[in-house]
Amino acid sequence: MRLLLTGANGQIGWELRQRLTSLGEVIPLGRQHCDLAQPARLPGVVRAISPDVIVNAAAHTAVDRAEQEEKLALKVNGESVGLLAEEARRAGAVLLHYSTDYVFDARKCAIHRR
Repeated sequence: MRLLLTGANGQIGWELRQRLTSLGEVIPLGRQHCDLAQPARLPGVVRAISPDVIVNAAAHTAVDRAEQEEKLALKVNGESVGLLAEEARRAGAVLLHYSTDYVFDARKCAIHRR
């Protein structure tokens, strides 16, 4: 199994990089090779690797700056993640996306209010 790991040099990415190796070949990419601030490049990166699983540990995580850098935060945490999902679907791959309650608060989700 081929696993594409984005955000491989971050805190979560570093931990995942260590643990995912038991599942198969891990292709760890940091920002220099897979920059979610440049979404137009993502399809080419994913298609070149042809992963079975995409593990996205990359994100705009500077919460205080996200309000000043709203366009960048939306591009990285929204648009690019959507493109990763589209590429996963196109390739028949699974997308595993990590987030925080600062980005997605599941307690506010309609599913949890039932």
